[in-house]
Amino acid sequence: GDAIVDLHVPDSLKVERKLEAETLPKVLITDLDLNWLQTIGEGWAAPLKGFMREGTLLETLHFNSILVDPFNLTGNVDRLETKTDFDHFPPHTPPMRVSMSLPITLSCTSFTKDAIEASDKQAVALVTTMGHTVAILRNPEVYANRKEEIVTRMYGVIDPGHPYIQQIYSGGDYLIGGEVELLDRITYNDGLDKWRKTATELLAEFEAKGADTVYAFQTRNPTHAGHAYLMRSAGDDLRKQGYKKPVLWLSPLGGWTKPDDVPLDVRVNQHEQVLAAGTTHPGGLDPETTVMAIWPAPMVYAGPTEVEFHAKSRRCAGASYFVVGRDPAGMKGSMEAEAHQDDDLYDGNHGRYVLQNSPGIGDMKMLSFVKVMYDTSDNVMKIPDENRMSDFISISGTKMRLLAHNGATPCSATDIPTDLVEANCIPSGFMVPKGWDGVVDYYKHAGEAERWTPWSRPIVEANVAPRTTNEGRFGSIMFRLKHMDFESPWHDISMKPTGGEDETIINLVTEIPMYVTAKMELQKERANNIISQDVNKDGSARHYTYGTPFFNYGLVPQTWEDPSLKSAAGHGGDNDPLDVMELGSDILTMGSITPCRVLGSLELIDEGETDHKVLCIALSDKDAASIHSMDDLERLKPGTLARLVDWLERYKTSDGKGENSLASRTPKSVPETLAVIEETHKRWRALCGHDGSTLSSLSSKAQAFWLDSPGCRGE
Repeated sequence: GDAIVDLHVPDSLKVERKLEAETLPKVLITDLDLNWLQTIGEGWAAPLKGFMREGTLLETLHFNSILVDPFNLTGNVDRLETKTDFDHFPPHTPPMRVSMSLPITLSCTSFTKDAIEASDKQAVALVTTMGHTVAILRNPEVYANRKEEIVTRMYGVIDPGHPYIQQIYSGGDYLIGGEVELLDRITYNDGLDKWRKTATELLAEFEAKGADTVYAFQTRNPTHAGHAYLMRSAGDDLRKQGYKKPVLWLSPLGGWTKPDDVPLDVRVNQHEQVLAAGTTHPGGLDPETTVMAIWPAPMVYAGPTEVEFHAKSRRCAGASYFVVGRDPAGMKGSMEAEAHQDDDLYDGNHGRYVLQNSPGIGDMKMLSFVKVMYDTSDNVMKIPDENRMSDFISISGTKMRLLAHNGATPCSATDIPTDLVEANCIPSGFMVPKGWDGVVDYYKHAGEAERWTPWSRPIVEANVAPRTTNEGRFGSIMFRLKHMDFESPWHDISMKPTGGEDETIINLVTEIPMYVTAKMELQKERANNIISQDVNKDGSARHYTYGTPFFNYGLVPQTWEDPSLKSAAGHGGDNDPLDVMELGSDILTMGSITPCRVLGSLELIDEGETDHKVLCIALSDKDAASIHSMDDLERLKPGTLARLVDWLERYKTSDGKGENSLASRTPKSVPETLAVIEETHKRWRALCGHDGSTLSSLSSKAQAFWLDSPGCRGE
């Protein structure tokens, strides 16, 4: 990139910037987007200072490089930070071209696009799926997400089942370009943050080691003795060229990877054992001449196009050499591929060739892999000797994974069988012993998804209310929240605050705090009606993908939308407690019980069922005293109703589903809403037998509910 980029806000400005971010339109970023944000903000994609504007994206797609003018020789120093103008072009072309082969873009839906365009601000706040504001993006440029064009030029293959191509097509219909400021260092709290270093920090570490050149080796697999041989040999070759202290940069890929790749924590922990072994084992590396640092970018499996970015990005942090092997960044085509189904999408030789000749790579040089095999005569991996090939055996990645899955133990050092799989043993010199133990442990327990860290995804503490307990990692299907004072937050918390005289005040039990996209939901059939994350049909944790929720979401306790109660249009209730959307300014904690003034409601028709959404304002909100109806809310917060209607009608469209409908886009009045609340409370009383109803007399959809709390059918 020929530029050092570090986009972290200085400590002296952090408070000011964070306060500013609170006032800005919110843009949802996924965990994968967070990887790209880190890549940009820490300088790995220099000279980029933000997500690509349309002009930069076009240059990347068509030329695998971008024009720059770092010294303002032609007046184009700020061209990457300027909104794209297709009608006016500068009189002079920028003098330099730097490598930039991958689109680094941020997608959004029409919901977010409309919010940006309606705002008088010239910036937006980037908010994670867990509701954390991590950056400000300045001077946003919103343009069409031409997905087919991006995929076609990026990949050059047709494969709808390709995992990253699916990521592109699942994105919103628009892209947002603009320069970013990181409000804090991006951390993931997964036990691996000590290995995450910025490009600037790595430059300093290389200098501290006295490096006179740096060569980078990217890993997406555990490091075996063959890899170690190649890395050590590369260092020897550089010394022969006259370098006194070449330093190896062991660079495990840390961003998003496809599900069947070896998890990040398994790889990093194995690399730690490789460094700990040092030169005492043929599979070890000398820690005095090696620096390990996780590279933050996602893996996109774009073959020759991607490997150009892998090399360029390492150059941004000081590497002069990049070790590249056969079929870099490639993968097998899916069974949906137009060609090469279950076969390499790219020719294995093309990546190295393209990389050697790519535009804008500067004076960076490539070091090619050579084929190595295991020498049974001395238990060392090396280039095979053609005069004694019977002494050498090949241990492919496929064979290594099979042996690890089978729990292979060390072979005899003096009698290594030719069929390792049949003998179920691994040669002692193939991998450092403790590193092998870790790999075996992974393959033995690979099905225990919650045990591993597949890639860099933030682990955050749930924002929960006092007097609640929780277990399991927030954001996973194992998370559970329970109230300490009530056996059931549905049945044992009163519908209205005790002693309240204002009939418009209800209790809101918050399931999803504002800005959080994790679809947390009270579980009607689980003991104690715990709050946990809803799941998709494939068993994965469900998230809102339409945008960042601008409301707190929860339920009215002691209510039930009875499926047997039909609306005027013939729709039965959705079999849930009444939903609530709280429209104040403050984030409410998960599991909290908040007195809330009813402002009205919207009647959503969701897959043929009635799903009322009660609209309210928390009494604790700074504007609560002035807001008693939706008209009052619109006067203080213009456009809120339109955003609510848009969200309710379209929030599922970003998941490929159809639109919902509303019985009316005009909210019910407060008295009408109170009547709905009272009717659903009456139905809840029947559900719990308070009016003498037997459970068997009610809807069949309610038969599996957990009702054994004191407030319902429990003793």
